[in-house]
Amino acid sequence: MNWFSKIFTPKEKEITDPMKKFLIVGLGNIGAEYVNTRHNIGFKVLDYFARKEGISFQTAKLGEVSEYKIKGRTLLLLKPNTYMNLSGKAVKYWMEKENIAKENILIITDDLNLSFGSIRIKAKGSDGGHNGLKNIQLLHNTIEYPRFRFGISDAFKKGKQIDYVLGEWDEEEKTKLTERLEIASQIITSFALAGLSETMNLYNGK
Repeated sequence: MNWFSKIFTPKEKEITDPMKKFLIVGLGNIGAEYVNTRHNIGFKVLDYFARKEGISFQTAKLGEVSEYKIKGRTLLLLKPNTYMNLSGKAVKYWMEKENIAKENILIITDDLNLSFGSIRIKAKGSDGGHNGLKNIQLLHNTIEYPRFRFGISDAFKKGKQIDYVLGEWDEEEKTKLTERLEIASQIITSFALAGLSETMNLYNGK
């Protein structure tokens, strides 16, 4: 039994049938010009996860969607095609369509307030000025939903924030990105198998 099995096997018994479906949402903007931008880290995490697990995305209503099954759980991966500022519309639609509880969604987003590659997983919180989270909060009328913030740092000059978040990773970041994406991929699996609290304990600050 490997370390992953040791962590997750006992936790599986604690998850009841209604809690076996999860919505994993990576925030980003559609279009080739945004693919490698910092703001699109949510898309990049889901793309990495999909490649690793051998699954693919299909165009569906309000986004690109893929399904992944593991140990009796079903993970619906969603990349909204609404652009960042209307992300909540896609999240709301798929939550209602698939009857997924808010505690079983995980929103993956960039965060300027964290150093590059830093991880912060929380059960609730403010939008922190992030337009995607702001729209989700507005349409759902709550700040209580799990989110996974991926640090992109704030290494920009005054007045250059938009250029920075919509800019591409620099060379140093690119060399470190694969390792951070692997950890992000593990977080998705952990969230479904072990739950939010255990995942926070395992990965926050890693």
